[in-house]
Amino acid sequence: MQHHEIEPLIKVMANNIESQLLIGQKETPVMIGIHTGGVWIANRLKTMLAIDEPLGELNIAFYRDDFTKIGIHPEVKPSCLPFEVEGRHIILVDDVLQSGRTIRAALNEIFDYGRPASVMLVVLVERGGRELPIQADVAGMKMDLPANQHIKLSGPEQLNLKTIVVEK
Repeated sequence: MQHHEIEPLIKVMANNIESQLLIGQKETPVMIGIHTGGVWIANRLKTMLAIDEPLGELNIAFYRDDFTKIGIHPEVKPSCLPFEVEGRHIILVDDVLQSGRTIRAALNEIFDYGRPASVMLVVLVERGGRELPIQADVAGMKMDLPANQHIKLSGPEQLNLKTIVVEK
């Protein structure tokens, strides 16, 4: 098991987001975190970027195309987007981008609320194993891990990122 420093990564991510917003002249963005790790990271980024709008939270469990295979947690909470999505610049935050299926599900749910002007994908870790053509606009770190290793973010107060070897 390997541990990684999170706070310095989040600061770099905030700077990269700010730069991309300036380049694209995207003002007054809203931020959405994907339950649970994405919400934890989004809370920190929202504070650093001084985004005034409340944080949106997505729980994409019912939108995943593989939820019958992976099962569903019994305490699934509904999503909460406390702002208008239509025409907005959205910063979508998740902890780990691997297959791309979570992000595809998140985009499907966001579009059920309306059509955003743009979506910037921000992830703490971008790792190998992509199954869909989805990539992050901002990533805290990139890792190539063997199939038997997973990344796990724990929190929310003290964020810890661990690389875990899974025995088959």
